[in-house]
Amino acid sequence: MSTLKGKRALVTGASRGIGAAIAKALAAEGASVAITYERSAEKAGEVVREIEAAGGKAVAFAANSADPQAVRGSIERTVAELGGLDILVNNAGIARQGSVAEISLEDIDALLNVNVRGVILASQAAIAHLPAGGRIISIGSSLGERVPFGGVTVYSATKSALRSFNAGLSRELGPLGITVNIVQPGSTDTDMNPADGEGAAYQKGAMSLGEYGTPEDIAAAVVFLAGPGGKQITGTTITVDGGAIA
Repeated sequence: MSTLKGKRALVTGASRGIGAAIAKALAAEGASVAITYERSAEKAGEVVREIEAAGGKAVAFAANSADPQAVRGSIERTVAELGGLDILVNNAGIARQGSVAEISLEDIDALLNVNVRGVILASQAAIAHLPAGGRIISIGSSLGERVPFGGVTVYSATKSALRSFNAGLSRELGPLGITVNIVQPGSTDTDMNPADGEGAAYQKGAMSLGEYGTPEDIAAAVVFLAGPGGKQITGTTITVDGGAIA
């Protein structure tokens, strides 16, 4: 398939898990892909090599999404390395647990800096480079819409913030022909939340389908929004959660 042939994409935080799956899926559709990572240079290199082995083009570079200069620099480097930017996928995100009464200021700042400020700054920096037909796709969480248990309140608030940012940015960029959307995973089998981990049985019980999703499930939704089928979809959220918030 080559629905994204000639497109240039940046996927933040893509050395593993959902981000890696998104990068590979975009490349499989013909896009040239840049990925960022914070510390996992070896894993990022593996993603690049896998894409190149399949005949695609990929580059990777370190960029901490909590660092404003690094976030803005990742956009500029992508443009320099790939010759432009058509698709920005704000995937980088962190999770910190703790009740509101107990969560530390350090964890609050980390969540806000990566999950909210990092997305805003990357999107802001991308605007000057995205052409008509460009895409901004952010990876949210079903916990940004519904919080069925305690201990994730601040994390959930950061993902909820993306929903209003997404709606407003879609209004601002619509006249330029740029779409802005969120893909909202539910329980997805990754290192952060393995399908055989603690609490997995509870999460499966909350789903209509009763099974964890895979990173590839999330990537498929991103590819759809990035491609021709997503040209009339903006300011909205696609939830991929097996029916957990139905």
